[in-house]
Amino acid sequence: MKQILLTFTITLIFVLAKAQPPAGYYNTASGKLGTQLQQALHDIIDNHTAVSYDQIWTSFKTTDKKSNGKVWDMYSDIPGGTPPYEYTFVSDQCGSYGGESDCYNREHSWPKSWFNDSSPMYTDLFHIVATDGYVNGRRSNYPYGEVGTASWTSQNGSKLGNCATPGYTGIVFEPRDEYKGDFARNYFYMSTRYYKEDSGWPGSDMVTGSQFKPWARAMLLIWATTDPVSQKETDRNNAVYAIQHNRNPFIDHPEYANSIWGSNTGIFDEPAQVALQVYPNPVTGSCTITLPPEFNSQNNIFTVSSSAGAPVNAPLTILGEKAILNLEALPAGFYLVRLALNNYNTLYQARIIKK
Repeated sequence: MKQILLTFTITLIFVLAKAQPPAGYYNTASGKLGTQLQQALHDIIDNHTAVSYDQIWTSFKTTDKKSNGKVWDMYSDIPGGTPPYEYTFVSDQCGSYGGESDCYNREHSWPKSWFNDSSPMYTDLFHIVATDGYVNGRRSNYPYGEVGTASWTSQNGSKLGNCATPGYTGIVFEPRDEYKGDFARNYFYMSTRYYKEDSGWPGSDMVTGSQFKPWARAMLLIWATTDPVSQKETDRNNAVYAIQHNRNPFIDHPEYANSIWGSNTGIFDEPAQVALQVYPNPVTGSCTITLPPEFNSQNNIFTVSSSAGAPVNAPLTILGEKAILNLEALPAGFYLVRLALNNYNTLYQARIIKK
């Protein structure tokens, strides 16, 4: 019995060791910022082992598997609640579908039309996820964004409608809040893995080639901050690494996102847009905002707006290095708080959920 237990323990340690990045995996990225960091990370995760399109179905059994053995579909799942439906691997694969809950398929979260159906991105597991076929079809190749008034809502609350994110007004698809960070980090990976390898990509209203347009960059940084890395993402990163032999750096090191696309990185000339730290979030009454070091009582402009972009009144109290924002009188929903500092090329913002 002791020999069997020892064998199991050694095997388990070996499997876990294989799942983690090798020692020094990110050493060449140390100390870099902006495009230099993006290039260094690209060189680390480049030339992955590409799978075939058919092999994605098999890969999902380890990359997109819930603890109960069902398919982990972010377009139908309700974290902490009961999903409206769940799928069984293989037997529930699409095929054809007539509506939601019929079957699951392979969703290119970065739509394949944006990279002209080219390889190896066509089968890159870091952006391909298992989702309901019908919801995938409704999402189509629309950008991700924050919806003002929904024209369609899925059974788990994902939405389609005109964008309320500042900088874009077209149609977007909005996943659940609990998965927005997942998709943001998928996009950070794609922008970095295919950095300078995007010649001929048609792009979209969200990206130029593999690089984000300003409105999308600002939104994704907020999504990544308000929905931090989960155990699900860590496990998926390890599972994909075992197949493709590369990793998503923005799951291993979430701070890389702001080091590339945040303020003072040299990656863009327009005002940098940086996520404010807000807690608690979601909030029922008042929340605390950590103010940037450059803040003083004379150089700031605070604004609060609804998800539709309309200004709202919310009392704000400055207490040293913190600000207390009172949302108690506002209805439940999503609010965007922005802080502009005079004489600084930075716009701070946060998306707050009021329960």
